[in-house]
Amino acid sequence: METPAQITFRNFDHSDAVEARVREEIDKLEQFYDRITSCRVVVERPQRRHNKGDTYAVHVVLQVPGAADVVVNRDPGHDHSHEDVFVAIRDSFASARRQLKDLARVRQGQVKHHDEPLIGRVATLDGERDHGFISAEDGRLVYFHRNSVEADGFDALTTGQAVRFSEDRGDKGPQATFVKPL
Repeated sequence: METPAQITFRNFDHSDAVEARVREEIDKLEQFYDRITSCRVVVERPQRRHNKGDTYAVHVVLQVPGAADVVVNRDPGHDHSHEDVFVAIRDSFASARRQLKDLARVRQGQVKHHDEPLIGRVATLDGERDHGFISAEDGRLVYFHRNSVEADGFDALTTGQAVRFSEDRGDKGPQATFVKPL
């Protein structure tokens, strides 16, 4: 990390044990993702009850070059497990780790991109054999089966009706895996 981690305590006194645990979690993040340039952590106790029931909130902001900041703003709400500051720290840093994993996947190109559904018209229907063909916008004929029509809508389809569909490669050529009437 280029700059030392900043750890701030709000609404309760500094604790060496809490600070040590936060530093351990920061070290784990750095081992997982070594491009973190700065880290700011705020450990706070939003309520000031005199008896038990106080919950802790842990806010983490990580700066990574070439990406938006990774921000964890966990509001404990009514989660009684966050009455333990160490549980709140664990949960917040687990969330930061998940966000860093997502960022790493995007940078490595491992994110799935879904193609836009295609649009066409029903060219033929064979009700006895439970299938039909869609005439795609580019002129190709795409096979579809009754089971690929949304909400068991095969019987309501008519020839010439506009449909949206997803295409895959079948055994005998292009096949619609999902068909939705427009």
